Amino acid sequence: MTAVTGTGPAAFLGRHEGLRGRLPGAALPWVEALRDRSAAAFRAQGFPTRRVEAWKYTDLAVVNASVFGEPLTGVDDALALPPAAGPRAVFVDGRFRADLSALEGLPFTVENLASALPRLESRLGALVRPEEQALAALNGMLFEDGLVVTVPDGVAGGVLELFSFATESERAPAFHPRHLVQLGANASLTLVETAAGPATARYMHNPVFEIEVAEGGRMNHGRLQQEGRDAFFLSTVYARVQAGGTYDNFTMNAGSRLARNEIHVALCGPKAECHMNGVQLLADGQHADTTTALDHAAPDCSSRQTYKTVLSGKSRGVFQGKILVRQIAQKTDGYQMNQALLLSPDAEIDSKPQLEIYADDVKCSHGATVGELDAEQIFFLRSRGIPLEQAKAILVEAFLTEAVEAVADEAIRDAVSRAVTGWWQRQGIQGGIEAA
Repeated sequence: MTAVTGTGPAAFLGRHEGLRGRLPGAALPWVEALRDRSAAAFRAQGFPTRRVEAWKYTDLAVVNASVFGEPLTGVDDALALPPAAGPRAVFVDGRFRADLSALEGLPFTVENLASALPRLESRLGALVRPEEQALAALNGMLFEDGLVVTVPDGVAGGVLELFSFATESERAPAFHPRHLVQLGANASLTLVETAAGPATARYMHNPVFEIEVAEGGRMNHGRLQQEGRDAFFLSTVYARVQAGGTYDNFTMNAGSRLARNEIHVALCGPKAECHMNGVQLLADGQHADTTTALDHAAPDCSSRQTYKTVLSGKSRGVFQGKILVRQIAQKTDGYQMNQALLLSPDAEIDSKPQLEIYADDVKCSHGATVGELDAEQIFFLRSRGIPLEQAKAILVEAFLTEAVEAVADEAIRDAVSRAVTGWWQRQGIQGGIEAA
Protein backbone atom coordinates (compact mmCIF):
# COMPACT_ATOMS: atom_id res chain seq x y z
CA MET A 1 0.00 0.00 0.00
CA THR A 2 1.05 3.58 -0.62
CA ALA A 3 1.61 6.47 1.72
CA VAL A 4 -0.34 9.70 1.62
CA THR A 5 1.69 12.40 -0.10
CA GLY A 6 1.11 16.11 0.37
CA THR A 7 -1.42 17.61 2.70
CA GLY A 8 -5.12 18.27 2.95
CA PRO A 9 -8.04 16.69 1.08
CA ALA A 10 -6.02 16.19 -2.11
CA ALA A 11 -3.67 13.81 -0.30
CA PHE A 12 -6.51 11.65 1.03
CA LEU A 13 -8.33 11.69 -2.28
CA GLY A 14 -5.08 10.66 -3.95
CA ARG A 15 -4.80 7.77 -1.55
CA HIS A 16 -8.36 6.74 -2.37
CA GLU A 17 -7.51 6.61 -6.08
CA GLY A 18 -4.16 4.91 -5.48
CA LEU A 19 -5.75 2.16 -3.40
CA ARG A 20 -8.72 1.59 -5.67
CA GLY A 21 -9.35 -2.13 -5.87
CA ARG A 22 -6.95 -2.91 -3.04
CA LEU A 23 -8.87 -2.04 0.12
CA PRO A 24 -11.14 -4.60 1.84
CA GLY A 25 -14.36 -5.24 -0.07
CA ALA A 26 -12.90 -4.24 -3.43
CA ALA A 27 -14.59 -7.21 -5.10
CA LEU A 28 -18.01 -6.09 -3.86
CA PRO A 29 -19.64 -3.50 -6.16
CA TRP A 30 -21.75 -2.01 -3.38
CA VAL A 31 -18.64 -1.38 -1.24
CA GLU A 32 -16.86 0.39 -4.10
CA ALA A 33 -20.01 2.44 -4.74
CA LEU A 34 -20.09 3.45 -1.06
CA ARG A 35 -16.41 4.45 -1.20
CA ASP A 36 -16.95 6.46 -4.39
CA ARG A 37 -20.00 8.22 -2.93
CA SER A 38 -17.98 9.10 0.17
CA ALA A 39 -15.06 10.33 -1.94
CA ALA A 40 -17.37 12.56 -3.98
CA ALA A 41 -18.80 14.02 -0.78
CA PHE A 42 -15.34 14.62 0.69
CA ARG A 43 -14.11 16.15 -2.56
CA ALA A 44 -17.04 18.58 -2.48
CA GLN A 45 -16.56 19.55 1.17
CA GLY A 46 -12.90 19.13 2.05
CA PHE A 47 -12.03 19.56 5.70
CA PRO A 48 -14.61 21.81 7.39
CA THR A 49 -13.54 25.38 8.09
CA ARG A 50 -14.80 27.74 10.77
CA ARG A 51 -17.14 29.26 8.20
CA VAL A 52 -19.24 26.12 8.60
CA GLU A 53 -21.60 26.77 11.52
CA ALA A 54 -21.07 23.34 13.09
CA TRP A 55 -17.30 23.97 13.08
CA LYS A 56 -17.38 27.60 14.16
CA TYR A 57 -15.35 26.95 17.31
CA THR A 58 -12.99 24.21 16.10
CA ASP A 59 -10.27 24.91 13.55
CA LEU A 60 -8.95 21.94 11.55
CA ALA A 61 -6.23 23.99 9.86
CA VAL A 62 -3.50 22.08 11.70
CA VAL A 63 -4.99 18.78 10.49
CA ASN A 64 -5.35 20.13 6.97
CA ALA A 65 -1.68 21.14 6.94
CA SER A 66 -0.34 17.86 8.36
CA VAL A 67 1.26 15.09 6.31
CA PHE A 68 -0.05 11.63 7.18
CA GLY A 69 1.21 8.23 6.12
CA GLU A 70 -0.46 4.87 6.03
CA PRO A 71 -0.19 2.63 9.10
CA LEU A 72 2.55 0.04 8.76
CA THR A 73 1.48 -3.56 8.24
CA GLY A 74 2.62 -6.41 10.44
CA VAL A 75 4.32 -4.32 13.10
CA ASP A 76 4.51 -6.37 16.30
CA ASP A 77 4.68 -3.72 18.97
CA ALA A 78 4.74 -4.55 22.65
CA LEU A 79 1.50 -3.09 23.97
CA ALA A 80 0.91 -2.54 27.67
CA LEU A 81 -2.53 -4.10 27.79
CA PRO A 82 -4.25 -4.56 31.14
CA PRO A 83 -5.19 -8.15 31.99
CA ALA A 84 -8.37 -9.25 30.24
CA ALA A 85 -11.18 -9.18 32.78
CA GLY A 86 -13.62 -10.35 30.11
CA PRO A 87 -14.13 -10.31 26.35
CA ARG A 88 -12.23 -7.66 24.44
CA ALA A 89 -11.42 -6.66 20.88
CA VAL A 90 -8.11 -4.95 20.13
CA PHE A 91 -7.28 -2.73 17.16
CA VAL A 92 -3.81 -1.39 16.43
CA ASP A 93 -3.60 1.55 14.02
CA GLY A 94 -7.17 0.81 12.97
CA ARG A 95 -6.62 -2.88 12.19
CA PHE A 96 -7.97 -5.84 14.12
CA ARG A 97 -5.46 -7.91 16.14
CA ALA A 98 -6.88 -11.36 16.79
CA ASP A 99 -3.75 -12.33 18.74
CA LEU A 100 -4.42 -9.60 21.32
CA SER A 101 -8.18 -10.06 21.49
CA ALA A 102 -10.27 -12.42 23.63
CA LEU A 103 -13.64 -13.17 22.04
CA GLU A 104 -14.33 -16.84 22.69
CA GLY A 105 -17.56 -18.24 24.08
CA LEU A 106 -19.74 -15.15 23.65
CA PRO A 107 -23.55 -15.41 23.40
CA PHE A 108 -23.48 -12.95 20.49
CA THR A 109 -21.43 -12.44 17.34
CA VAL A 110 -18.25 -10.33 17.18
CA GLU A 111 -16.34 -10.06 13.90
CA ASN A 112 -13.87 -7.72 12.31
CA LEU A 113 -15.26 -5.62 9.48
CA ALA A 114 -12.75 -6.65 6.84
CA SER A 115 -13.84 -10.29 7.19
CA ALA A 116 -17.56 -9.59 7.58
CA LEU A 117 -18.02 -7.18 4.64
CA PRO A 118 -19.79 -9.66 2.29
CA ARG A 119 -22.65 -9.88 4.85
CA LEU A 120 -23.00 -6.17 5.62
CA GLU A 121 -24.64 -4.64 2.57
CA SER A 122 -27.82 -3.72 4.44
CA ARG A 123 -25.94 -2.33 7.48
CA LEU A 124 -22.79 -0.55 6.40
CA GLY A 125 -23.53 3.12 5.75
CA ALA A 126 -27.22 2.86 6.65
CA LEU A 127 -27.00 5.68 9.23
CA VAL A 128 -24.18 7.79 7.81
CA ARG A 129 -24.74 10.98 5.83
CA PRO A 130 -21.41 11.64 4.05
CA GLU A 131 -22.81 14.63 2.17
CA GLU A 132 -23.38 16.37 5.51
CA GLN A 133 -20.38 15.21 7.57
CA ALA A 134 -16.99 15.52 5.89
CA LEU A 135 -15.13 13.38 8.42
CA ALA A 136 -17.64 10.56 8.00
CA ALA A 137 -17.11 10.89 4.25
CA LEU A 138 -13.34 10.63 4.76
CA ASN A 139 -13.91 7.49 6.83
CA GLY A 140 -16.23 6.04 4.22
CA MET A 141 -13.70 6.19 1.42
CA LEU A 142 -10.69 4.89 3.39
CA PHE A 143 -11.94 2.49 6.10
CA GLU A 144 -10.05 -0.79 6.27
CA ASP A 145 -11.39 -2.54 9.35
CA GLY A 146 -13.55 -2.19 12.41
CA LEU A 147 -15.69 -4.05 14.92
CA VAL A 148 -18.98 -5.70 13.95
CA VAL A 149 -21.20 -6.72 16.87
CA THR A 150 -24.57 -8.45 16.49
CA VAL A 151 -26.59 -9.25 19.61
CA PRO A 152 -29.66 -11.45 18.92
CA ASP A 153 -33.13 -10.76 20.29
CA GLY A 154 -33.42 -11.15 24.05
CA VAL A 155 -29.71 -11.78 24.65
CA ALA A 156 -27.95 -10.04 27.55
CA GLY A 157 -24.53 -9.43 26.06
CA GLY A 158 -22.73 -8.31 29.21
CA VAL A 159 -19.58 -6.22 28.90
CA LEU A 160 -17.36 -6.03 25.82
CA GLU A 161 -14.15 -3.98 25.79
CA LEU A 162 -12.88 -2.26 22.66
CA PHE A 163 -9.23 -1.14 22.76
CA SER A 164 -7.91 1.08 19.95
CA PHE A 165 -4.18 1.76 20.05
CA ALA A 166 -1.85 3.80 17.89
CA THR A 167 1.84 2.98 17.49
CA GLU A 168 4.93 5.18 17.40
CA SER A 169 5.86 5.89 13.79
CA GLU A 170 7.63 8.57 11.77
CA ARG A 171 4.91 8.13 9.15
CA ALA A 172 2.27 9.93 11.28
CA PRO A 173 -0.40 7.37 10.36
CA ALA A 174 -4.05 8.19 9.69
CA PHE A 175 -6.58 5.41 10.22
CA HIS A 176 -10.34 5.34 9.84
CA PRO A 177 -12.04 2.34 11.53
CA ARG A 178 -15.76 1.74 10.97
CA HIS A 179 -17.58 0.04 13.84
CA LEU A 180 -21.08 -1.46 13.57
CA VAL A 181 -23.21 -2.49 16.55
CA GLN A 182 -26.69 -3.99 16.22
CA LEU A 183 -28.87 -4.98 19.18
CA GLY A 184 -31.97 -7.10 18.64
CA ALA A 185 -35.29 -6.66 20.41
CA ASN A 186 -34.90 -6.65 24.22
CA ALA A 187 -31.17 -7.31 23.88
CA SER A 188 -28.51 -5.50 25.90
CA LEU A 189 -24.81 -4.73 25.66
CA THR A 190 -22.24 -2.65 27.50
CA LEU A 191 -19.38 -1.50 25.28
CA VAL A 192 -16.39 0.05 27.06
CA GLU A 193 -14.18 1.75 24.48
CA THR A 194 -10.64 2.99 25.13
CA ALA A 195 -8.56 4.94 22.60
CA ALA A 196 -4.90 5.50 23.45
CA GLY A 197 -1.49 6.04 21.90
CA PRO A 198 2.12 7.09 22.59
CA ALA A 199 2.46 10.40 24.38
CA THR A 200 4.56 12.10 21.70
CA ALA A 201 3.32 10.37 18.53
CA ARG A 202 1.46 12.33 15.86
CA TYR A 203 -1.39 10.47 14.17
CA MET A 204 -5.05 10.80 13.20
CA HIS A 205 -7.74 8.47 14.55
CA ASN A 206 -11.02 9.03 12.67
CA PRO A 207 -13.52 6.35 13.82
CA VAL A 208 -17.18 6.16 12.82
CA PHE A 209 -19.77 4.15 14.79
CA GLU A 210 -23.13 2.98 13.45
CA ILE A 211 -25.35 1.73 16.27
CA GLU A 212 -28.83 0.21 15.93
CA VAL A 213 -30.95 -0.48 19.02
CA ALA A 214 -34.15 -2.43 18.33
CA GLU A 215 -37.37 -2.33 20.37
CA GLY A 216 -36.71 -2.70 24.08
CA GLY A 217 -32.95 -2.98 23.62
CA ARG A 218 -30.37 -1.22 25.77
CA MET A 219 -26.91 -0.09 24.70
CA ASN A 220 -24.48 1.30 27.30
CA HIS A 221 -21.55 2.93 25.54
CA GLY A 222 -18.59 4.18 27.57
CA ARG A 223 -15.80 6.01 25.73
CA LEU A 224 -12.40 6.86 27.26
CA GLN A 225 -10.36 9.03 24.90
CA GLN A 226 -6.77 9.06 26.15
CA GLU A 227 -4.86 9.54 22.91
CA GLY A 228 -1.29 10.88 22.78
CA ARG A 229 -0.92 14.60 23.35
CA ASP A 230 0.14 15.28 19.74
CA ALA A 231 -2.65 13.19 18.17
CA PHE A 232 -5.88 14.15 16.41
CA PHE A 233 -9.03 12.30 17.48
CA LEU A 234 -12.01 12.98 15.21
CA SER A 235 -14.93 10.71 16.06
CA THR A 236 -18.49 10.49 14.74
CA VAL A 237 -21.20 8.30 16.31
CA TYR A 238 -24.59 7.58 14.75
CA ALA A 239 -27.25 5.79 16.79
CA ARG A 240 -30.85 4.91 15.98
CA VAL A 241 -33.14 3.79 18.81
CA GLN A 242 -36.51 2.10 18.31
CA ALA A 243 -39.56 2.02 20.60
CA GLY A 244 -38.76 1.36 24.25
CA GLY A 245 -35.03 1.18 23.55
CA THR A 246 -32.23 3.06 25.32
CA TYR A 247 -28.89 4.39 24.18
CA ASP A 248 -26.70 5.52 27.09
CA ASN A 249 -23.43 7.22 26.10
CA PHE A 250 -20.68 8.55 28.38
CA THR A 251 -17.55 10.08 26.86
CA MET A 252 -14.38 11.23 28.59
CA ASN A 253 -12.07 13.42 26.51
CA ALA A 254 -8.69 13.65 28.23
CA GLY A 255 -6.08 13.06 25.52
CA SER A 256 -5.00 14.31 22.08
CA ARG A 257 -3.99 17.72 20.86
CA LEU A 258 -7.33 18.20 19.10
CA ALA A 259 -10.44 16.11 19.73
CA ARG A 260 -13.90 16.20 18.21
CA ASN A 261 -16.58 13.96 19.69
CA GLU A 262 -19.68 14.23 17.47
CA ILE A 263 -22.79 12.19 18.32
CA HIS A 264 -26.02 11.92 16.30
CA VAL A 265 -28.92 10.06 17.92
CA ALA A 266 -32.42 9.53 16.51
CA LEU A 267 -35.25 8.36 18.80
CA CYS A 268 -37.51 6.63 16.29
CA GLY A 269 -40.19 4.91 18.39
CA PRO A 270 -42.41 5.80 21.36
CA LYS A 271 -40.78 5.70 24.80
CA ALA A 272 -37.25 5.51 23.41
CA GLU A 273 -34.59 7.08 25.64
CA CYS A 274 -31.17 8.60 25.21
CA HIS A 275 -28.67 9.65 27.85
CA MET A 276 -25.55 11.48 26.74
CA ASN A 277 -23.12 12.55 29.44
CA GLY A 278 -19.44 13.25 29.56
CA VAL A 279 -16.43 15.10 30.87
CA GLN A 280 -13.60 16.91 29.13
CA LEU A 281 -10.32 17.23 31.05
CA LEU A 282 -8.04 19.62 29.22
CA ALA A 283 -4.46 20.63 29.94
CA ASP A 284 -2.33 23.31 28.34
CA GLY A 285 -2.43 23.26 24.51
CA GLN A 286 -5.41 20.92 24.18
CA HIS A 287 -8.63 21.57 22.28
CA ALA A 288 -11.69 19.32 22.75
CA ASP A 289 -15.08 19.68 21.07
CA THR A 290 -18.23 17.77 22.00
CA THR A 291 -21.05 18.23 19.49
CA THR A 292 -24.37 16.42 19.88
CA ALA A 293 -27.49 16.26 17.71
CA LEU A 294 -30.50 14.56 19.27
CA ASP A 295 -33.53 13.98 17.04
CA HIS A 296 -36.81 13.36 18.86
CA ALA A 297 -38.68 11.78 15.94
CA ALA A 298 -41.39 9.94 17.93
CA PRO A 299 -43.76 10.76 20.82
CA ASP A 300 -43.27 9.98 24.52
CA CYS A 301 -39.45 9.94 24.34
CA SER A 302 -36.99 11.33 26.87
CA SER A 303 -33.39 12.48 26.76
CA ARG A 304 -30.82 13.72 29.26
CA GLN A 305 -27.48 15.40 28.56
CA THR A 306 -24.93 16.60 31.12
CA TYR A 307 -21.43 17.57 29.98
CA LYS A 308 -18.74 19.05 32.19
CA THR A 309 -15.38 20.49 31.17
CA VAL A 310 -12.33 21.23 33.32
CA LEU A 311 -9.72 23.43 31.65
CA SER A 312 -6.22 24.41 32.72
CA GLY A 313 -3.37 26.27 31.07
CA LYS A 314 -4.09 27.63 27.60
CA SER A 315 -6.72 25.09 26.62
CA ARG A 316 -10.03 25.42 24.83
CA GLY A 317 -13.24 23.46 25.23
CA VAL A 318 -16.33 23.44 23.04
CA PHE A 319 -19.83 22.16 23.63
CA GLN A 320 -22.53 22.31 20.98
CA GLY A 321 -25.73 20.44 21.70
CA LYS A 322 -28.90 20.54 19.63
CA ILE A 323 -32.23 18.94 20.55
CA LEU A 324 -34.68 18.71 17.66
CA VAL A 325 -38.30 17.95 18.58
CA ARG A 326 -40.36 17.11 15.51
CA GLN A 327 -44.07 17.88 15.28
CA ILE A 328 -44.98 14.24 15.82
CA ALA A 329 -42.91 14.05 19.01
CA GLN A 330 -45.56 15.14 21.50
CA LYS A 331 -44.86 14.59 25.22
CA THR A 332 -41.12 14.87 24.70
CA ASP A 333 -39.05 15.27 27.87
CA GLY A 334 -35.62 16.71 27.10
CA TYR A 335 -32.89 18.15 29.33
CA GLN A 336 -29.46 19.50 28.45
CA MET A 337 -26.78 21.08 30.67
CA ASN A 338 -23.20 22.13 30.02
CA GLN A 339 -20.89 23.35 32.79
CA ALA A 340 -17.27 24.43 32.65
CA LEU A 341 -14.66 24.96 35.36
CA LEU A 342 -11.72 27.21 34.44
CA LEU A 343 -8.49 26.56 36.36
CA SER A 344 -6.50 29.16 34.44
CA PRO A 345 -7.11 32.71 33.18
CA ASP A 346 -5.85 31.55 29.77
CA ALA A 347 -8.44 28.78 29.38
CA GLU A 348 -11.46 29.25 27.11
CA ILE A 349 -14.85 27.57 26.72
CA ASP A 350 -17.45 28.00 23.98
CA SER A 351 -20.91 26.69 24.81
CA LYS A 352 -23.92 26.59 22.49
CA PRO A 353 -26.92 24.57 23.73
CA GLN A 354 -29.87 24.67 21.33
CA LEU A 355 -33.53 23.69 21.24
CA GLU A 356 -35.57 23.44 18.02
CA ILE A 357 -39.16 22.51 18.87
CA TYR A 358 -42.10 21.93 16.53
CA ALA A 359 -44.40 20.08 18.97
CA ASP A 360 -46.80 21.69 21.46
CA ASP A 361 -46.88 19.30 24.41
CA VAL A 362 -43.23 19.08 25.49
CA LYS A 363 -41.01 19.61 28.52
CA CYS A 364 -37.57 20.76 27.40
CA SER A 365 -34.86 22.80 29.08
CA HIS A 366 -31.21 23.64 28.56
CA GLY A 367 -28.52 25.68 30.25
CA ALA A 368 -24.83 26.48 30.55
CA THR A 369 -22.57 27.77 33.33
CA VAL A 370 -18.91 28.83 33.43
CA GLY A 371 -16.93 29.48 36.59
CA GLU A 372 -13.73 28.97 38.54
CA LEU A 373 -12.83 27.30 41.81
CA ASP A 374 -14.40 29.08 44.75
CA ALA A 375 -11.74 30.90 46.78
CA GLU A 376 -13.80 30.55 49.96
CA GLN A 377 -14.03 26.79 49.54
CA ILE A 378 -10.28 26.66 48.92
CA PHE A 379 -9.72 28.70 52.09
CA PHE A 380 -12.05 26.42 54.08
CA LEU A 381 -10.17 23.28 53.03
CA ARG A 382 -6.74 24.83 53.61
CA SER A 383 -7.80 26.04 57.06
CA ARG A 384 -8.38 22.35 57.86
CA GLY A 385 -4.77 21.56 57.00
CA ILE A 386 -5.33 20.34 53.44
CA PRO A 387 -2.54 21.37 51.03
CA LEU A 388 -3.50 23.69 48.16
CA GLU A 389 -3.14 21.15 45.34
CA GLN A 390 -5.09 18.52 47.25
CA ALA A 391 -7.81 21.06 48.03
CA LYS A 392 -8.12 21.92 44.33
CA ALA A 393 -8.24 18.23 43.46
CA ILE A 394 -11.09 17.67 45.93
CA LEU A 395 -13.12 20.51 44.42
CA VAL A 396 -12.49 19.42 40.84
CA GLU A 397 -13.55 15.89 41.69
CA ALA A 398 -16.70 17.20 43.36
CA PHE A 399 -17.47 19.22 40.22
CA LEU A 400 -17.22 16.10 38.07
CA THR A 401 -19.17 13.83 40.40
CA GLU A 402 -22.61 14.65 38.97
CA ALA A 403 -21.61 13.66 35.45
CA VAL A 404 -19.84 10.47 36.53
CA GLU A 405 -22.63 9.36 38.86
CA ALA A 406 -25.10 9.76 35.98
CA VAL A 407 -23.50 6.71 34.36
CA ALA A 408 -25.97 3.88 34.88
CA ASP A 409 -23.64 0.99 34.06
CA GLU A 410 -21.26 0.00 36.85
CA ALA A 411 -18.48 -1.22 34.53
CA ILE A 412 -18.40 2.10 32.67
CA ARG A 413 -18.68 4.14 35.86
CA ASP A 414 -15.74 2.31 37.45
CA ALA A 415 -13.59 2.74 34.32
CA VAL A 416 -14.37 6.46 34.17
CA SER A 417 -13.74 6.95 37.89
CA ARG A 418 -10.31 5.34 37.59
CA ALA A 419 -9.44 7.51 34.60
CA VAL A 420 -10.61 10.74 36.23
CA THR A 421 -9.00 10.20 39.64
CA GLY A 422 -5.64 11.94 39.84
CA TRP A 423 -5.92 13.39 36.31
CA TRP A 424 -4.79 16.84 37.39
CA GLN A 425 -1.65 15.47 39.03
CA ARG A 426 -0.79 13.26 36.02
CA GLN A 427 -1.09 16.23 33.71
CA GLY A 428 1.22 18.31 35.89
CA ILE A 429 -1.40 20.97 36.53
CA GLN A 430 -0.12 23.32 39.18
CA GLY A 431 -1.13 26.74 40.37
CA GLY A 432 -4.61 26.76 38.83
CA ILE A 433 -5.81 29.16 41.52
CA GLU A 434 -3.94 31.35 43.92
CA ALA A 435 -4.15 30.49 47.57
CA ALA A 436 -6.83 32.43 49.35
